[in-house]
Amino acid sequence: MEQKKIRNAEGVFVAEGPKVVGDLLVAFRPVLIIATSEWFARNGRLDCECVVVTDEELRRTSLLQHPQEVIAVFEKPSEALVPIEEGQLVLALDGVQDPGNLGTIIRIADWFGFTDIYCSKSTADGFSPKVVQAAMGSTARVRLHYTDLNALLAGLPEGFPVYGTLLDGRSIYTEPLEHQGVIIMGNEGNGISAEVRRHVNHPLLIPNYPLGRPTADSLNVAVATAITCAEFRRRL
Repeated sequence: MEQKKIRNAEGVFVAEGPKVVGDLLVAFRPVLIIATSEWFARNGRLDCECVVVTDEELRRTSLLQHPQEVIAVFEKPSEALVPIEEGQLVLALDGVQDPGNLGTIIRIADWFGFTDIYCSKSTADGFSPKVVQAAMGSTARVRLHYTDLNALLAGLPEGFPVYGTLLDGRSIYTEPLEHQGVIIMGNEGNGISAEVRRHVNHPLLIPNYPLGRPTADSLNVAVATAITCAEFRRRL
C-alpha cells in the first residue's frame, strides 16, 4: 500500500495505531484489520476480515518504525469533485509535495473547521501512509479534492475572494478578510505557480518581525497555513 498506483487500483488506503484507526473507523469502511488480541479485546471483531497477530508479527507487517497494536486497510472515498459554494471558506494547495506537510495541513484544517481542501494534481497523495499518519485521524473529517486548480479558480463567480500567501502580498493582519473564499497555499520551494497566482485577487503576506530584519527566506507551508487559518478564524 506504499505505492499510489496500487492504492488507486485497489481503491484502498492503510492506517496504523489506535488513535488514527479509531478516528477513521467512524468515516471509512474497513476492509481488513490486523491487530493484537489486546486491541480486539477492547474493540471487538468488526464487519471485515480480521487477523489476530503477535507484537512481533505486527512489527514485521507495519510500515512504521514503532507500530502500535493495529493496522487497518480502508476503502478510499469517492473522488467526485464537490463544487465550492457561495459562503464557503476552503483551502487550496498548489503543489504541496512533502507528505508530512500535507498531513499536518489536514490536521490544521480540521482544528480550524475547514472541511474541504482542493489540491492540485501535483500535490502529494492525501492517502499515502505518511500523510494519513501525519494527519492523526483528521482525514476522517476533512475532504480532499484533487483537480485542475487553474480551471477550478477560473470557474468561480467574478469577484469571488481568492487569497494567496505571497512574499509581495499585503499584511494579513491589516487586510480585510471575508467569510467566504479560497485560501491558496503554494509549493514548499516555489510557492504558488504562475497560472494559479493570476487568479489571486487578495494577495496576503505573513510579515516577519521586526520589519527589515534579516531573516529566513520563508515559512514552512504547514506553519504558514496554521497562521493564516488562525487569523481568518480570529476575525470571522
